[in-house]
Amino acid sequence: MSNFQQQALALAAEQQAPAWLQALRSDGAARWAAAGWPTRKTELWKYTPLTPLAQAAPARWAQASQSGWDAQIERIELDATTLVFVNGQFDAARSDALPAGVSLFGSADAAQQALIGQHLGKVVDSQRHLFAALSNAWAAEGVLLHVARGQKLAKPVYLLNVSTPEAEPAAASQRVLVVLEDNAEAELIEHYVSTSAPQNGFVNSLTEVLVGANSRMQHYRINLEQEDLLHVGGVHVDLQRDARFHGFTLAQGSRLKRIDYQVNHRGPGAHLELHGVYLPRNRQLIDYHTNVEHCVPHCTSNEVFRGIIGDSAKAVFNGRIHIHPQAQKTLAELSNRNLLTSPQAEVDTKPELEIYADDVRCAHGATIAQLDETALYYLQSRGVSAAEARTLLSFGFINELLSQVPEQAIQDYLRPRLAALFGEADEHVGQLGYE
Repeated sequence: MSNFQQQALALAAEQQAPAWLQALRSDGAARWAAAGWPTRKTELWKYTPLTPLAQAAPARWAQASQSGWDAQIERIELDATTLVFVNGQFDAARSDALPAGVSLFGSADAAQQALIGQHLGKVVDSQRHLFAALSNAWAAEGVLLHVARGQKLAKPVYLLNVSTPEAEPAAASQRVLVVLEDNAEAELIEHYVSTSAPQNGFVNSLTEVLVGANSRMQHYRINLEQEDLLHVGGVHVDLQRDARFHGFTLAQGSRLKRIDYQVNHRGPGAHLELHGVYLPRNRQLIDYHTNVEHCVPHCTSNEVFRGIIGDSAKAVFNGRIHIHPQAQKTLAELSNRNLLTSPQAEVDTKPELEIYADDVRCAHGATIAQLDETALYYLQSRGVSAAEARTLLSFGFINELLSQVPEQAIQDYLRPRLAALFGEADEHVGQLGYE
């Protein structure tokens, strides 16, 4: 067992957690302790070393910052129920009142405790996903989003997760459980941000989603933390008959950033639509692993991920589609396109199809390219500067996915930030059809 694994278990022992979560915590701790620490020979972590995490070695829990951070954080302007977590701790003063169907683990009543106990840790496979076992061992506070049969959540739920630096490296755990009963509908936005100061923390986040028969879930996950923050996260979804899950994720890189998506088709007619954008630069790392399990017939999935990798940054994308023997009439597609804007930029992409059924339609593909010199020359010949031309072509590469984001407020929030990321003014983004 590595030093970090030992420290993580010590942190779990220090936590104040509800007694009714003890069985999950004990199981998670046992799995975490028994798991081997990933190395370059570990397939799921082959291109993503955990050296930054071992070096940081957070040996204490992060503390809630009381003031100073809010002036540096811009929220997404949404008509939504906002819940604020600072360094993994709920900030009631800056959050809205909890509506019906939304509760915190720490204040759950008997019925909510039973619901959490029934589903928490059941969607995620903590044997395959190492840091899911850690999340179970650290299970204490979290958010439950429960929509009853035939109901629609009145407003989206907006989870603003803020990280701030501390005197010593510290850890934070964030947990979300979504339960949609049959014919229900909900929208959830997870927004991970930090102050601009160099961060020295580690965030382990895990979201589990159960989408009942004929239900619909719209989910967003946006990671825009300062590049020194270490973040390992996952979204794990079970889809029942005719369920729909529409996801959008966008992330900048950091010294260590790994995000997993695991989607299980459990009922016929289920559909997954997942779009992602990753934008590492400097010496950042971003790693997306997606795994879609088609366990039953007549299901569909469509994944589209695009990355722009600049400077000396590195991106990793591994997308796996697994068609089980009984999953006939499956339609599954996966596309990963990457744009390298620097000779030092690197991407390791590995789309996978594992098919054991014979009546299916599946396709997957990956591309890696540089900016088109002919297009750059054309724009410059029309009076556009070289920097502006690179910005326009870069935005054009991801514009299709950004323009399909259903929540206009999220588009409006991302537009100026992505413009700043590429070092250009907002009007260049407008030229690409945003306005």
